[in-house]
Amino acid sequence: MVIPASDAQKDTLMHGLMMDTPLLISSIAEHAEKFHGDREIVSVTMDNPRHRYTMGEAVGRSRKLANALDKLGLATGDRVATIAWNDYRHLEIYYGVSGAGYVCHTINPRLFPEQLVFIINHAEDRWIFTDLMFVPLLEKLLPQIPKVEGFIVMTDEANMPETSLPNAVCYETLLAAESSQYQWPQLDERTASALCYTSGTTGDPKGVLYDHRSTVLHAYAGVAPDVLNLSSKDIVLPVVPLFHVNAWGIPYSTLMVGSKLVFPGPKMGDGEALYELLETEKVTVALGVPTVWLALLQYCEQSGQTLNALQRTVIGGAAVPRSMIEQFSKVHDVQAIQGWGMTEMSPLGTANTPKAGQEGFSDDQRFDLATKAGRGIFGCELRIVDDEGQELPWDGVAYGALQVRGPWICSDYFKLEGSAGSHSDDGWFNTGDVATIDPQGYMAITDRTKDVIKSGGEWISSIELENTAMGHPAVAEAAVIGVAHPKWTERPLLIVVAAEGQEIDKQALLGFFKGKVADWWIPNEVAVVTELPHTATGKIKKIELRKQFADYALPE
Repeated sequence: MVIPASDAQKDTLMHGLMMDTPLLISSIAEHAEKFHGDREIVSVTMDNPRHRYTMGEAVGRSRKLANALDKLGLATGDRVATIAWNDYRHLEIYYGVSGAGYVCHTINPRLFPEQLVFIINHAEDRWIFTDLMFVPLLEKLLPQIPKVEGFIVMTDEANMPETSLPNAVCYETLLAAESSQYQWPQLDERTASALCYTSGTTGDPKGVLYDHRSTVLHAYAGVAPDVLNLSSKDIVLPVVPLFHVNAWGIPYSTLMVGSKLVFPGPKMGDGEALYELLETEKVTVALGVPTVWLALLQYCEQSGQTLNALQRTVIGGAAVPRSMIEQFSKVHDVQAIQGWGMTEMSPLGTANTPKAGQEGFSDDQRFDLATKAGRGIFGCELRIVDDEGQELPWDGVAYGALQVRGPWICSDYFKLEGSAGSHSDDGWFNTGDVATIDPQGYMAITDRTKDVIKSGGEWISSIELENTAMGHPAVAEAAVIGVAHPKWTERPLLIVVAAEGQEIDKQALLGFFKGKVADWWIPNEVAVVTELPHTATGKIKKIELRKQFADYALPE
């Protein structure tokens, strides 16, 4: 707990004699231009199958964009939205918008239309940048978003569509009229820089408002050897979308150190396209959610291909099955690094990297450790507490509600003014996760507080059951929910999707759990479905599964 200084202490406080230069996103751009200006940025876009230019050119175009935005009559703090895939224009918008003192509001196009309308109106976006693909979507939403003043279509004149969107401007035409000379404003480092909304699975989406200081500190943390370990020698493919928590900070950390960037554009879910990009561009680091890597690994297995240049893949957004970590390591010699975080955390909270003293670990020990969410990184404090808010020990056994705090953790939600009830009385953010932390500092998520299964008064980890099921060769995807039971209150139901060409033998699958989890944890039944419902960010929508199986009766 931070104790504020008394008035007497303030009067006698001695300050250090250090320059008070603000931590600004524009300073990352300036640094990249000076020291990494010739580093390449490669993009797949709707209007160009393989666009190439340099970081220096990207920063110059960001300054052109800042000039154009200033002429639109925006005020510091005004929100400018994007609905776009991962490509070089989106990167320019990141820097041009935030660097000029406006707020870059990245919107997930996979959300339901009513969620998109809510987010745009709640943020009070004045202008929206959009990829060609999403012009028809915005045309349909137009009557419900009356405060948006105009739209900038991210293409050139040759591909500019006819549209009913008011004040529709071609991105390349907008930039062509501007000078690349621009003096970035010297903002207070606490000035808001970006806005991202949660997916709203339990109510309306909530806005998380980042600032320049938090963003730069987060980027510093991300490049550290024990986190993402990025340098100018790396070639980085962010499959995690730029609209999903600032692509885990990659647009900032890669320019900070000069890593080559490869953007997949609309091809981020295509296993074959990803493989081709990884190989031809010799990508060394790739980042994405488990469903993305599942598609890539399936393509490699079916085509007989192996990953040759890739050294490590960072996986987050959902629990990573041990089978995926093993496949990356044993088949492709790729280190799979599990990370954990949230939109409210910018998002980095933990990274699962090895510590000194683990060099002699067996494969089983390494893979067992790699299934955990990772150890805390400097800048994000962790603690687990019981129902009374009392801190629990880091013994790897006790589990409780996971709370975090730090300079890139949200202190509140945009426009909610403390009404979300998201923080403890002493200022820690309640993540909604249930976790254990071992003596080495490795944290393991055992469940979401709303997903934990309570059987006979004892907790069962749905995540551990799901990860175990994913190790069976016949299972492509798995989810576990609690269903009503007359004696035990609730028991786990395993819901699976069969792998291509496989059939699910329910009894054999349940037998697969024997010896891997406690006997009383083993699900009572298996339900086979053709697909599982997912959120816009690729997570399984257990709330929908609970509705679907609300009347499910377990066998006697």
